[in-house]
Amino acid sequence: MAKDKIAYVCDNCGQESSKWIGKCPSCGQWNTFKEIKVASTSSIRSGEVGRNGSTQFLAANAAKVLRLKDISAHDDPRIDMHDAELNRVLGGGLVPGSIVLLGGEPGIGKSTLLLQTMLNLSASPDGAKRVLYISGEESAHQLKMRAERINPLYLEGDEGGFLILCENSLEAIFEHIKEVQPELVVVDSIQTISTEEVESSAGSVSQVRECASALLRFAKSSSIPVILIGHITKEGTLAGPKILEHIVDTVIQFEGDQHYMYRILRSIKNRFGSTSELGIYEMQQTGLRQVSNPSELLLTEDHDGLSGVAISSAIEGVRPFLVETQALVSSAAYGTPQRSATGFDQRRLNMLLAVLEKRVGFKLMQKDVFLNIAGGLRVTDMAMDLSVIAAVLSSNVDTPIESGWCMCGEVGLSGEVRPVARIEQRIAEAEKLGFDHIIIPKYNLSGLNRKKFNIELVPVRKVEEALRALFG
Repeated sequence: MAKDKIAYVCDNCGQESSKWIGKCPSCGQWNTFKEIKVASTSSIRSGEVGRNGSTQFLAANAAKVLRLKDISAHDDPRIDMHDAELNRVLGGGLVPGSIVLLGGEPGIGKSTLLLQTMLNLSASPDGAKRVLYISGEESAHQLKMRAERINPLYLEGDEGGFLILCENSLEAIFEHIKEVQPELVVVDSIQTISTEEVESSAGSVSQVRECASALLRFAKSSSIPVILIGHITKEGTLAGPKILEHIVDTVIQFEGDQHYMYRILRSIKNRFGSTSELGIYEMQQTGLRQVSNPSELLLTEDHDGLSGVAISSAIEGVRPFLVETQALVSSAAYGTPQRSATGFDQRRLNMLLAVLEKRVGFKLMQKDVFLNIAGGLRVTDMAMDLSVIAAVLSSNVDTPIESGWCMCGEVGLSGEVRPVARIEQRIAEAEKLGFDHIIIPKYNLSGLNRKKFNIELVPVRKVEEALRALFG
């Protein structure tokens, strides 16, 4: 019998090496190489899972050499998940034969999201799917209790479209898949699945890598989509080697604070759609509720007469929404002033404070500055710059911004307000929510039809002009 080989894989980036290395040559991290055992035969083949090679998924789909012009270019119809937010993040639905990785912190709602989505999908009157939900963490009784809480009406008319399997062995899982012939497979979670081909415990680097590779080959050969749930490390990254993210087609991150009611579904990698889309949910007793218009929820409170609050028109993906920027400026209690940002890039906050001090003339060297994006959101849109500066200045001079004003614009190092993309969508969203004035970059006026908007447009070229329009 051939002897197993030893290999080393970087836990951070997936770089392989034949010997242990202290510093990874690819990502530069120290002490990240983990030892794995590589079987002398090829790793688990989804066409021959199990010791007797009984499951034959690849027999009818053997790989062939094809010319490019002979390959059909038509797109397979995507699977409607009956969840508008999830469909948007996936790029319009789930692609047949794709493998999706859903990650998030413990207790954030990953299992709840997939369970309620699969229940709706398997009970849909138009195009119901036969779903196999594989749970390696919970018992069947626990899943039944959660399903009764999420969707009690489904259990009354259950016709066998939603199947549950509590199993940790990959070989046994493929045997059950062959028996029930599902149209969609969910694995909760990949860290609990193990194979006999690798001599290590479940959740190790080698087990996660080999099990994910076997499920990938199964999905591609059978055109059955597979959704994996992955754990998150204390650093906030997906557990297991970085190669796990390279294996799958789509990586989705489920974000949000457990103490907030909002949950953000963000696409990190997507071979079949945009990575800038996000979906917003509200956590309730009966599960997760889709938030189709987050602007109304994020702006429910009345802040008339309160300083340090500015409203910005931001865009994530193709969705515009208005977000509230809160700032607090106070005298530094210690020698070194503090700079803290929640939901916003702190390095960009430091740059904007330097612009405010150098170009506008406000001295903030001995002031503590705290910034918060309301609702627990994390926004990366550059058009937030103008609202950050306005909120900081409003708190510094303790003068509130009048209600009915919102703004958008990127601020450069010389104090100029740079143009932003999709200005018409931002203006339309502010007008829809009843705002009277919106500050926009002057360069965005070119080619803009001002007559079709009832909201007053205030074009500015520099930060000083925007602050003069807000505070007089």
